[in-house]
Amino acid sequence: MSRLLLSCLLFCSIVSSVHAADAAVEDKPIEAVTSAGDKVILHPSGRWEFVDASKAAAAQEVAKKYPTHQGCPPGWQGGLLGIGRCIPPDDPAFVRGSRGGK
Repeated sequence: MSRLLLSCLLFCSIVSSVHAADAAVEDKPIEAVTSAGDKVILHPSGRWEFVDASKAAAAQEVAKKYPTHQGCPPGWQGGLLGIGRCIPPDDPAFVRGSRGGK
């Protein structure tokens, strides 16, 4: 019985160490080349950027024009750092006032 338990523990430790090694490899950015021949870096989060500094700066200027990168309009809530959605000030699902019943 103890040999079976020892074998199971050994197997579990080997599997977890292999999984940890695979996870460490996946967290590193990957260098790639576009179909146009430009070198880019692919980040684990799904974002990418040009390696060439001048092309990266030009791409950032274009990205600033999109509404998703401009944040919420004045008076709205949420959308911090591009996470979540913007909530208007009169949204009935979020403006409930005091829920104390007074």
